[in-house]
Amino acid sequence: MATSGNDDIDGKLARHISNTSLENAPPLRTKREPPELVRDLHPDERAHLEAKLVRKIDGRLLPMLIIMYIMNYLDRNNIAAARLAGLEDSKAKGGINLTGTQYLTALSILFVGYLLMQIPSNLFLNKIGKPAIYLPTVMIVWGVISAATAGAQSYGGLIAIRFFLGFVEAAYFPGCLFFLSSWYTRKELGFRTAMLYSGSLLSGAFSGLISAGITNGLDGARGLRAWRWLFIIEGVITIFLAFLAYFALPNFPRTTSWLTENERQLAIWRLDEDIGEDDWVGSQHQTFFHGMKLAFQDIKMWILMVILFGFVASGTVTNLFPTVVETLGYSSVISLLLTVPPYVLAVITSFLNAWHADKTGERYWHITVPLYFAVIAYIIAASTTTIGPRYFAMMLMPAGVYTGYVVALGWISNTLPRPPAKRAAALAAINAVSNASSIYASYMYPESAGPRYIVAMSVNCVMAFMAIVFATILRFVLVRLNKKLDRGEPVKGAVAVGEGVPGEAAERGFRFVL
Repeated sequence: MATSGNDDIDGKLARHISNTSLENAPPLRTKREPPELVRDLHPDERAHLEAKLVRKIDGRLLPMLIIMYIMNYLDRNNIAAARLAGLEDSKAKGGINLTGTQYLTALSILFVGYLLMQIPSNLFLNKIGKPAIYLPTVMIVWGVISAATAGAQSYGGLIAIRFFLGFVEAAYFPGCLFFLSSWYTRKELGFRTAMLYSGSLLSGAFSGLISAGITNGLDGARGLRAWRWLFIIEGVITIFLAFLAYFALPNFPRTTSWLTENERQLAIWRLDEDIGEDDWVGSQHQTFFHGMKLAFQDIKMWILMVILFGFVASGTVTNLFPTVVETLGYSSVISLLLTVPPYVLAVITSFLNAWHADKTGERYWHITVPLYFAVIAYIIAASTTTIGPRYFAMMLMPAGVYTGYVVALGWISNTLPRPPAKRAAALAAINAVSNASSIYASYMYPESAGPRYIVAMSVNCVMAFMAIVFATILRFVLVRLNKKLDRGEPVKGAVAVGEGVPGEAAERGFRFVL
């Protein structure tokens, strides 16, 4: 009787399987073993080979990505320097006769296009798996658009150019964050994210130096005002560097050609080992809407979105930093030069903070402590008109915001590691929404509000504090999830519907980074 019962059950199961389409079924998660190369290595030998591999990856990825991001940020924000170089002057003087409100609108409209394109772009990049082609191509297009800004003759033309510039530039930064997270483990990602973001901070320093040189040396050359030369020179440099990037950037570990087979196996396995699941396998596994659905169902993404929104909103002062610094009362050239030291300080503190965050494996305090300095800076700036304290506050502003921001960017991939389509959608959505603050923030800095900009500094202060509060909330959430993992309980439901625990990650010791 028992045998007959078992046969009946087996028969039903066979009929069920034969009648069920497996075409769209999710892949089964089976326990994987390391490839033969990795399995046979002595731990010391593996550590040596992995360190050598990471150095090779660093040398191939980071220099070009940083240079590209410097140009991305320069082309986006050089309009702030152009304002001091004659952009708003009358047409008789070589400008396009902008009012203060029109200039602020031209500054803000870029972020409308920037917001719209980020999620589609990242999901497309994840689908095709060819960042070595996609990112340089996007860079060429934005370089052409940026250079075309020099030909703007009216307010309407400037608005159109700025919108499309934001639309195209949107592909780069979230794409880079996703790109880095496809090559580095969680303990390596914070410092590499800081190195990438140093491009934006260095561009702030370079922008002041370049703009001061062009304003002082090329104003009126060949009948063109300095602001037009600014866009031409920086746009041409962007296009040139984009062609070099075609030869420098790799694709994903599985699809790149400059790794040996042994290096490729190790590069793939160490990411698998870090999380408990393989990362990018092939385009057939990357679906647009499934990744977006998983991201939007995870409450951790929404908390991270508020944190990053607070960071970016509190840092919008950097969008008009030359204008803010000019209220100290110095000439345009001196004001541009005075914008350099705050960014240099921010680069140094960002590197040190991210390096220590990776070394200790801690995120929360490395994110929140710098924000307290930002709060202090905004309070000082809104409270006094004395030059010394105000410039001290300006020195703290970029460092106070961006020192913790680069670690927060890494926290996204640490907290939402797999599957890749989910991570790509989350990175793009968070970056898009956080930059929405730049649409309205420009209007808080009319020249009439200087030198204290009380409303702007107050809002920046509140946004920084909001980021601290929600970072604290996320830490409590992650502590609770880690305790569940310690007890062997599944992490699902309201916290992460669908795929909160990355497959075998809990068995291999996966814990969320705090």
